[in-house]
Order: sequence, then structure tokens, then C-alpha cells
Amino acid sequence: MQTKISRRSTKKFPFHLIVFTAPAVLIYTVFMIYPLFDSLRLSLFAQGLDFKPYFVGLENYQKLLTDERLSATLWNAIRNNAFFFLVHIVLQNPIGLALAVLLHSKVRGSTVYRTLIFIPTVLSVVLVGFSWRLILSPIWGIAEGFLKTIGLQDAFQPWLGLESSALTTIALISVWQNVGIPMMLFLAALVRIPDEFLEAARVDGASAWVVFWRIQLPLMMPVVGIVTVLTFVGNFNAFDLVYASQGALAGPTFSTDLLGTLFYRTFFGFQLQSGNPYLGASIAGVMLLIILGGLLFYLVTFQRRLEQVEY
Repeated sequence: MQTKISRRSTKKFPFHLIVFTAPAVLIYTVFMIYPLFDSLRLSLFAQGLDFKPYFVGLENYQKLLTDERLSATLWNAIRNNAFFFLVHIVLQNPIGLALAVLLHSKVRGSTVYRTLIFIPTVLSVVLVGFSWRLILSPIWGIAEGFLKTIGLQDAFQPWLGLESSALTTIALISVWQNVGIPMMLFLAALVRIPDEFLEAARVDGASAWVVFWRIQLPLMMPVVGIVTVLTFVGNFNAFDLVYASQGALAGPTFSTDLLGTLFYRTFFGFQLQSGNPYLGASIAGVMLLIILGGLLFYLVTFQRRLEQVEY
């Protein structure tokens, strides 16, 4: 008993942990936490006639929801964001999962394929948006000529210039660029699955599909949940690709407008005659509420089930 007490009394406080984590905590606080709370504070103010801010509470949020012009623009951006997210969930993540399974099956040259698929992810979004705008241009783009060579010249349309197809086109470009991220996460999850599980299933006569559906996919569900959350957060924060390819006005006629571009125009002066940072901060607050709502929904409905999965 005395030995245990002496050991406890001689145990030192882990000051080295504070030393190692303090820089990261400081940087995160300065560049993430403080701007977040300051933006929420800013959304509760408005500019008076003397150009000084005064407290208005939730009046900016009320204006966003009740003003006919602002509410129509806000709901249009929310609908576009929801569609943008849906395209990524339906296409990007399943394609990333399929690529991960193929690369994990010891395909010859898998390292090269993995690198080629992941390369667009590290490219500048401005470069990607501008390049695809050139490729799909009906004047000097190569897309029309490529379709002619394979006999599909009638299928070509100025997709980025049509209201009906612009958002879908940008979403597909985003899928092409970012599919490498879920692929790598799924591949890492597949590598963690013990080979004994797969070998036992094959010995029992299970096909490749049964092995994937009954063994690999259930054990990957925690990673599937994480990828879904990352996709949700990333899509509802999306801005740069639309801005690079369609500009701040998210043309044509706001058909590609997302919450990120709406916030930018309002804050810096494209939505109104002059910039309204207080109203823009309110749009940022709406974005935060949507993202927090999605995260809470994930934690309540899926996280409990995922915690029961054991590797």
C-alpha cells in the first residue's frame, strides 16, 4: 500500500504535453475559434447612420428569412448546396469506394493508378476551375472536338452557360477533383481489415461480392460515416470552384449560387450596392447552423451504431 502511494505521489504532471500541444491550440484558436465567435458577434449588429455598429440582436436573421429578395436568394443557395452535396454522396463516395476496392485487390500498377487518381486533389482549385472552363468553352474548348471524334457531336452543349446544367457540371468537376480523398480513406480502412477474415470467407466458398458486402463493408462503416461528414462539411463550405469557374455572381443568373458565394457577395458588396458585413456574417451564421445540424444528426443517428463495430 505504501508503495502504491509513493508511486502516485512521485508521478509528475505531464508538462511536456502542454508544451507540444500549445502551439497547435494557439494557432487553431487564433485562426479558427476566434474568427468563428467574432463572426457570430458581428451578425448581431447593424450599421447606423453614423456608420457605427449598433446591437440589433436577431434582426439580421429575421431580415434574411422575411425580406422577399433576400429570402429568395438564400433559399436558392440552400437548394443548390443540397443538390451539390447530393451529387457528391451519390457519385463521389461510391466511386471512391469502388476504386479503393479495386486498388486493394492487388491490381497490377495500383500504385501508379492511386497516384494518378489523387493528383487532381492537390491541384489548385482556381487552376481546375479555369481549365475546365476553357475545356468546355463552345468557342475555343476541346470538348466539342473530342465528342465529334467519337460521333457524339450532337450531345455537346455549353454546359457551364446553361441554367439547367451549370450546377450539375460544376458538381461533376468537383467529384473528378476530389474523388481521391474518399478513395484513400476507404483504402486505408480496407488495409486495416485482418486478412484472416477474408481468407476464412474465401475458404468457405464466398464470392468476391459476398466478401465485400458481408465482411469488408460492415467493418468499414466507421470510415463511411467519417467520409460522409467530411463531404457534408466540405460541400456546405464550397466556394472556390464556383468562384473560379462562374465568378462571384455564380452565373448564369445565380443558377450555381451556393451559400459560400452568397456570403461573399453580401459581405464584400456584390449582393447589395455596397458591402454589408453584418448581413454577410448572418449568412455565415446560417451556414454554421446547417453544418452543426448535420453533425448532430450524424452523432445521434449513426455514431451509436458505428461505435458497436469492432475491428
